[in-house]
Amino acid sequence: MSTTVTMEKIVNLAKRRGFVFQSSEIYGGFGSTWDYGPLGIELKRNIRESWWRYMITSRDHIVGIESAILMHPRVWEASGHVAGFSDPLVDCKKCKARFRADHVAQAQCPEKPSKHPGECGGELTEARQFNLMFKTFVGPVEEDASVAFLRPETAQGMFVNFLNVLQSGRQKPPFGIAQIGKSFRNEITPGNFIFRTREFEQMEMEFFVKPGRDDEWFEFWRTERMRWYTEHLGIKAEHLRFHHYAPDELAHYAKACSDIEYEYPFGWSELEGVANRTDFDLKRHAEYSGKDLSFYDEETKERFVPYVIEPAVGVDRILLILMLDAYDEDVAEGETRAVLRFKPCVAPVKAAVFPLLRKDGQPEKAREIYTLLKQRWTVQYDQAGSIGRRYRRQDEIGTPFGITVDHQTMADNTVTLRDRDSMQQERVPIDRLVDELQRRIEG
Repeated sequence: MSTTVTMEKIVNLAKRRGFVFQSSEIYGGFGSTWDYGPLGIELKRNIRESWWRYMITSRDHIVGIESAILMHPRVWEASGHVAGFSDPLVDCKKCKARFRADHVAQAQCPEKPSKHPGECGGELTEARQFNLMFKTFVGPVEEDASVAFLRPETAQGMFVNFLNVLQSGRQKPPFGIAQIGKSFRNEITPGNFIFRTREFEQMEMEFFVKPGRDDEWFEFWRTERMRWYTEHLGIKAEHLRFHHYAPDELAHYAKACSDIEYEYPFGWSELEGVANRTDFDLKRHAEYSGKDLSFYDEETKERFVPYVIEPAVGVDRILLILMLDAYDEDVAEGETRAVLRFKPCVAPVKAAVFPLLRKDGQPEKAREIYTLLKQRWTVQYDQAGSIGRRYRRQDEIGTPFGITVDHQTMADNTVTLRDRDSMQQERVPIDRLVDELQRRIEG
């Protein structure tokens, strides 16, 4: 059957099954902040681990760091965030709501959702710039000398550690520094569930290259990043595309930039950015810190400030597209089932173990198998309700494999292994179960 995926279906499923909850929900929630439940955090962990293996551990000359969220205020002056990290803001004089001036045509009036701001009888103010950084204070007194910011990106933590990694890791261009961590942006118009939030988790890599070779490395990372989505996460290729920025669309630091876009229910929009940041960041930090951030090549006797190629993406946005891309509905045993067809390697729960009956030693045998498997993977044990209902519960959260202990198990030590997508079942000896699951999950 044809399935129409809507944001409403994904939001409802996310809450009902424990992927994502509204933050502080018992107090009425807190705008555009979200908590991740037991399944959501497993899915996020699988995303991080897949990215880390693909970007760092499987490659030479790329290393990871973890920089602090709070950094010296001069970092953000050098990067241009204090002066230029802002969006144009307008207010409605009638309802007092705020909107990005460049998004008014897509926004809804909170009092009359069928109208755009300015069309509902309310007058909009002149646009003014609104800095997106969260300001805080370090120390006991709120004074200008103690002002600090929650970082709006993880990238600057890698730029200011360029020399540390270069020297301690004995690296030389081309090499990369990667990081996963929280960032914060005081977005004017967050929305579409976890698509745009004020607190989010980034995965970024800064790849330092010799000027003149930046174009070829830019194309290399564009190709590699698209390949990760299709081959490693299992995202459908027809739901992804590149948007290459025109010269007048580029950020002030960029020579080139391409977005990998996904076709969300609300239209095509950004998933990941791959940018050629040139030598802007290192030169600015050298200027503001007084430190030499150039590289001297002993072989060629050349000194240069590296150019930087940056693939950057949010973990939260990847989780959203995984759920959107995997969601499906079909008919099983005469009734419609909702199923998340995650690729097994990213599914939050890899297998579920069921005793067919609550007697004849079946629960005890099922518990033994569950204990065996959970040493390697996240698995669940379920003995409540009919076996069909139990299968449906696991299908809805994307569990790829169901293992049923039945009468035959007690006779010959085999179990029924059920595939989520085909719903086909086969008998597998218990002593071969781990190898079989490993082949299907990791192979």
